[in-house]
Amino acid sequence: ALTDLNGRFLATNPVYQNMLGYTEEELQKLSFLDITHEDYSEPNQALIGELLAGKRRQFQIEKQYRRKNGSLVWVRNSVSVVPGTERVPRFLMALSEDITDRRRAEEALRDREQSLRLILDGIAGLVAIMSATGEVEVVNRQASDYFGKTAKQMKGWATSDAVHPDDLPAVISAWRHSVETASPYDVDHRLRRSDGVYRWFRARGLPLRNAEDRIVRWYVLLTDIDDRRRAEEALLASERELSVIVNTVPALAWSARPDGSAEFFNQHYLAYVGLPLEQLQGSGWTVAVHPDDLGALTAAWQSMMAAGKPGEVEGRLRRFDGEYRWFLFRANPMLDESGNILKWYGTNADIDDRKRAEEQLRRSEAFLAEGQKLSRIGNFSWLVATDDIKWSEQLYRIFEFELGVPVTFELIGSRVHPEDLPLMHDMIGKAQRGVSDFEYEHRLLMPDRSIKYLHLIGHGTRDREGRQEYIGAVQDVTQRRLSEEALGRARAELAHVARVTSLGVLTASIAHEVNQPLSGIITNASTCLRMLSADPPNVEGARETARRTIRDGNRASDVITRLRTLYSKKDISPESMDLNEATREVTSLSLSELQSNRVILRHELADDLPPVTGDRVQLQQVILNLLRNASDAMSAVDDRARELLIRTERDGGDRVRLSVKDAGVGFTPQAADKLFEAFHTTKSDGMGIGLSISRSIVEAHHGRLWATANDGPGATFLFSIPCRRESLANDETRVNQTDPVTDAA
Repeated sequence: ALTDLNGRFLATNPVYQNMLGYTEEELQKLSFLDITHEDYSEPNQALIGELLAGKRRQFQIEKQYRRKNGSLVWVRNSVSVVPGTERVPRFLMALSEDITDRRRAEEALRDREQSLRLILDGIAGLVAIMSATGEVEVVNRQASDYFGKTAKQMKGWATSDAVHPDDLPAVISAWRHSVETASPYDVDHRLRRSDGVYRWFRARGLPLRNAEDRIVRWYVLLTDIDDRRRAEEALLASERELSVIVNTVPALAWSARPDGSAEFFNQHYLAYVGLPLEQLQGSGWTVAVHPDDLGALTAAWQSMMAAGKPGEVEGRLRRFDGEYRWFLFRANPMLDESGNILKWYGTNADIDDRKRAEEQLRRSEAFLAEGQKLSRIGNFSWLVATDDIKWSEQLYRIFEFELGVPVTFELIGSRVHPEDLPLMHDMIGKAQRGVSDFEYEHRLLMPDRSIKYLHLIGHGTRDREGRQEYIGAVQDVTQRRLSEEALGRARAELAHVARVTSLGVLTASIAHEVNQPLSGIITNASTCLRMLSADPPNVEGARETARRTIRDGNRASDVITRLRTLYSKKDISPESMDLNEATREVTSLSLSELQSNRVILRHELADDLPPVTGDRVQLQQVILNLLRNASDAMSAVDDRARELLIRTERDGGDRVRLSVKDAGVGFTPQAADKLFEAFHTTKSDGMGIGLSISRSIVEAHHGRLWATANDGPGATFLFSIPCRRESLANDETRVNQTDPVTDAA
């Protein structure tokens, strides 16, 4: 291109025009500064100034032109001044060369060099570029830092100076071998760090060859393997252990590629399905899945892969013998640092026994729920610290609350009978103080004013966090209580019938007991009249006779009172009583009957017998029944005396015992267990309820009734009851509230 001294274009050739995209006419309207990149305008003008001043004959400059289309092109201009003539002034001539490709190549080279430096510095290891003879030429930043030398100091340095003395022979041998054979250099050895500490490195070197196949440079990577070497043995042991675990763990282990295709199955898996590894790889494993489970299982597997998250699904897997068992399929992805899935690992745990147990549990729970419903039993749990109360469905039904309503003590209290609320609050207080177990009965007052009876049992335990918790059961015993009350009334009536029946047999004896004082009254009354009719009247004798009349009247009244008591249906009345006195009253009523049966009655009543607590009528009924049975047992005895011994004595320190011994026919050991059964009798006219009722009465008095065979003929029937003491006195409330005959049942 030719320009005037101001830089305006005079002429250009086609190459120049094509390079810039302008026509010659368009360029003649411009100066070279118009198309020069602004970064090069001042340097370009300065050079032209020096050229015009004669300081330069020519100059070269590399700069950028802006094409017509706005793009930039790199050029190298060689500029000189062409001398003018008289007719032609001086002008500038520029030879321009398009060097865009070269500049781009140079920039790319610089970028590559910079990238190489960044790459070298980014490598997690020590990198060294060495001469063919082993001198350092270039190192990365990690190498400089490790050895504590600058890059300049590293140049020409022989790294053998830092090799551990024990490793140096092997390093030299390996290096010589690589140099002589032009083979890669690969050796593990220790290198001294700047602080004097030696660490293990793996040195790997590759040779660079020239066109003549001669080594001109070595590229060496030193990787710190010190931690690896220290952990190598542990790792090997761990790998061996892992291998054993994978193949011995009671689960089927497997792995799959990111796309879900299976690639590995442990020995347990292969042994279970009885198929080779090659047949299971890919999607071949699905042949062992139960057809009914395959759809859900594969859908779950696809969902896990799509989400890239762990998951699990249950399904049946065919065993080598054709049997299907339930397994829990678990899959976990292994991710790289970017979150990409590298591999899937999974285990199939045999849950067949658990599934069967769950089915049995489900059935058991169903049976339990139905059983609770039928037996009217509900269960509960109560966490004391939070008052969190959980109820079973049946308990909601018992209290007649809507299912699922949050249970609170306030809600429970709204159903408890007002008279039993103190009992409930007392139970809550004891539980809060740490009582281990509790049991009590209370009533519910329902909205329709009906009453339910509940029996509650609670057991204290600790939850996983160590907090006090009670677990228990509540039974609706309303029907039982109503039945017991009805049964109690029936038993009381039966006991009354038994008493009346027994007394009916003693009619002659009773008549004798009544007639004797009545006869005395009549005789004394007649005597009193004669004494008063005498002249003069024997007043003192009449007075004494009247006293005897009153005495006999009182005797008759006592007999009638005792009979009325035995015949009555009055409520049970426990009292402190003398068992000897009660025994004498019964024997006095029975004496005539016993004498008519030729029974010889003997008493051995202890003088120091302490009082007992009980119902006088019921205990006398027991004594009367034992006396009658003993008399009846001797009714057929003619070869020996019909002796009957009634004895009272202490039974240990806190009990008294009464025994009735006869000389009758006795009983066999086989019959001993049946003596006290209801409706069991050996009499042709007996009902078989006397001994059964007697045992119920004695047991209700905290006692025991039993029979033993005598060493000689006959048998002995005995009962033992507690003496009166404070603990028994406190029990009077219970005895007073409940019919002992009913309780014993």
